[in-house]
Amino acid sequence: MMDDLRELYQEVILDHGKNPRNFRHPDDANREAKGENPMCGDRFMVYLTLKDGVVDDVAFQGRGCAISTASASMMTELVRGKSAAEAEKLFHAFHELCTQDEPDIPEGVDDETMEKLMVMSGVRQFPVRVKCATLAWHAMNAALHGEAAASSDQF
Repeated sequence: MMDDLRELYQEVILDHGKNPRNFRHPDDANREAKGENPMCGDRFMVYLTLKDGVVDDVAFQGRGCAISTASASMMTELVRGKSAAEAEKLFHAFHELCTQDEPDIPEGVDDETMEKLMVMSGVRQFPVRVKCATLAWHAMNAALHGEAAASSDQF
C-alpha cells in the first residue's frame, strides 16, 4: 500500500510538475496573494476570482520545484467551484496531511477530494519539502482572506 502511494505521488508530481493546470493570470481575478519560500527560491502568485462567496476561478504563475508546482496545480483543480469556507477547509486538510502523522481533518471534506489530497501526503517523509508542497496553498488561503502575501513563517 505504501509503495503504491509513493508511486502515485511520483506520477502526480511528474504530471502536474511538467504540465501544470491553470498556469495563467485570469483577467477577472479579484483576489491575489504571493507565496515565497526564500529557502529554495519557490515563488508563486495565486489568483482567485470570488463570486458570491464561491471560487469561480483560480490560477497561479511563478516558478518553483516540481513539488511546489505540482501542488499548486492540484490546488487549482480542487478549490475551483468550492465556497470560500470549503476552500479554507481544504487548505487545513492539506496542511494536516503534509505535516501530521495523524492528521486532524476538518469535517465536510469529501472522500474523493481526500483521496486526491492523500497523494501529496508523501511529502511528510521529507520535512524540508513540506514548505514546497504547502506554499501555493498558503498563498491561496491568504488570497481568500484578502491578504497580499503568505508569510513564510506560517508554514
